[in-house]
This record gives sequence, structure tokens and C-alpha cells, in this order.
Amino acid sequence: MRIGKQEQPYTAIATSDAEHITVRGYDLCDELIGKIDFSDYFWLMVMGSKPEPRQRAMLDACLVAIAEHGLVPSVQAARMTLAAAPEAWQGAMSAGLLGMGTVVAGSTESAGRYLDELRRTADANGGDDETAVVDSLKALKASKAKVPGLGHPQHSSGDPRANRLMALADEHAVSGRYTGILRLLEVHAPGIIGRPLPVNVSGAIPAVLMDAGWSPDALKAVPLVARAAGLAAHLLEESQRSIGFIMSHHADQAISYDGAPATGQYGEK
Repeated sequence: MRIGKQEQPYTAIATSDAEHITVRGYDLCDELIGKIDFSDYFWLMVMGSKPEPRQRAMLDACLVAIAEHGLVPSVQAARMTLAAAPEAWQGAMSAGLLGMGTVVAGSTESAGRYLDELRRTADANGGDDETAVVDSLKALKASKAKVPGLGHPQHSSGDPRANRLMALADEHAVSGRYTGILRLLEVHAPGIIGRPLPVNVSGAIPAVLMDAGWSPDALKAVPLVARAAGLAAHLLEESQRSIGFIMSHHADQAISYDGAPATGQYGEK
């Protein structure tokens, strides 16, 4: 992103006057409210046009697949924040969303970038996706790096969410180049890396969405929006049946101090 002087002070997303609010070329009150569901509206706002039915179906499926994932660190952070500041839903929600990095939820973006890199590499070398996949896996093996979009600590035989999303992409005739590259990774990774590496949900989401026409640059938005729904559920429950301080207490019990012992000599010469 360019920093400094900008020469095009425009936005194509929304505007308003005394009588109308316009979003992406549609009158908000006359053409959108009550006439479009949120997934369609999300796609419209981000991509600039209403989705086709198959695009909506895949976005809906991905949002449902990733909305809730139990008491992961980001959820714990949100719940403990609300326990400490019950008036600050916005702070608790922010705590949960800020914790979505490359390990939890944000891995969708990393996997999408990797798939797009493989596509561009293949295009630059005659369009051979399989060769690009094999060469990349060998390089990751040599550097002892993880394969983005593959592997799961619990679902070692296959992530059921990923399997369902890939099947839906086939059913809706969405599966294309990115889904194909992901499937090549799944075929070749076990032999090259040397262990089972099934496709995980963070690999399936970008593959099916990018095949559906979603921008790689907007991939992070999908888990953020989805997890906001999951966080809302956790925060309402936290306000009604708090476990924030219970989690904090268990953390205190589980972690042992291994620093230097107190000597009683602080400040003495």
C-alpha cells in the first residue's frame, strides 16, 4: 500500500445525501434492507457485485464452518476480558478478534496466499500445477517448514469441515484451479513430507472461495466475520454464566514459576 501523497480521493463503497443512502450502487432502504440476506450483502460490499447462487452457497458454508471452534485462546481472551470488564463488550470482542493470527483462524489467509503463489509459479513455468506443488513440497521439507492448509492435530485422518466444503464445491460446480492445487498437495504431501497431512479447514476455505471468485486480498475478512458471531455467543454466555475467572484460576494453577528465588536483598548494597 502506498504511503504518502495519494492522487485518487474516491470510494466506490457508499455515499449518502439528505434522502438516500447508497451502497455499491443500490439504495440501502429501497433495494437492500429486507431484500437481501447478510451473506449476499457481505459479498456485495467486499466484491462490489451481488453473488451468484453458487458463490453465496460457498460463502455461507465457509462462514458456518469457521464461526465456532471452542475455547481457543482468542475466545478465552474475550471471555476473560468480559469477566474483568463486564460493561465492555467492544473490548472483549476486540480481544478475541485481535488474537486471530497465523495459528488460529488467520491461517486461512496464509493458506490462500500459498495456493495463489503455487498458481502463479505454475503459470510462470508453463502451467504445470503438479510440478509446482511437488517442487514446493520438497522445498518446505528441506526447510522443515509447515505446509499451509494441510494437517490437523486432532483430525489426523481428515478434517470433516474441509471434506464437507470440498464436497459442496464439487456439488455447486465451484471447484476449479485452487481446489485442484489443494488436492494435489494432499496427494503428494504425505510421501514427500513423510507423515499424514490431510486438508484442513483453513486450506479448504480459501480454495473454494477463490475458485468462487473471492479476492485473495480479502480472505482474512471471512474468518473475522464468522468468528465475530461465535464470539457474540461466548460473550452472551459469559455475561450469564461466567467462566472467565475460572479459566484464569486454572491457568494460574497450571503454570509453575521457574524464575530466580527471592533473596530479600533488593535495594541493598
